[in-house]
Amino acid sequence: MRFTLIDQIVEWESGKTLRADKHLTLAEEYLADHFPSFPVMPGVMMLQAMTEASAWLWRLTSDYEHSIIVLREVRNVKYGTFMEPGRTLELSVQLTKMDPVAGTAVFRGKGTIAGGAQTVVGQMTLAAYNLRDASPELAGIDETIVAHWKRRAVLLTGAMRKAR
Repeated sequence: MRFTLIDQIVEWESGKTLRADKHLTLAEEYLADHFPSFPVMPGVMMLQAMTEASAWLWRLTSDYEHSIIVLREVRNVKYGTFMEPGRTLELSVQLTKMDPVAGTAVFRGKGTIAGGAQTVVGQMTLAAYNLRDASPELAGIDETIVAHWKRRAVLLTGAMRKAR
């Protein structure tokens, strides 16, 4: 199952920072099990949202150089308050180190409830690659994936562009 947790990219500065929002609704599929009588966003989903925000910063910074960006390592993750439906998780990530030779980047991230308490903080190392690097005949799939990310970016940043 694949989750897409970022609802909106609020702003970003290429190579530096990105801010994004996740609006949590009771319709989220995973809330039925976590917990039925007290639904809250699982910590791993908050971490996933931070990872997605970091991947978006990398994509936007590198002009979609890589089709695939994956989580490689997480460090120093701490959780704070609960995230309940009806609230907005405000995510902010910062690119702290990039190693183009290894195809990795390190990000520092934080999630807070809109106007309030911290829900998650941590450091993530992401890795990026293209399928064509392993097999040149997969270059067309890389192009399809990159086109998908570019279309998605238009949706995620649309409100920001209208405000400018």
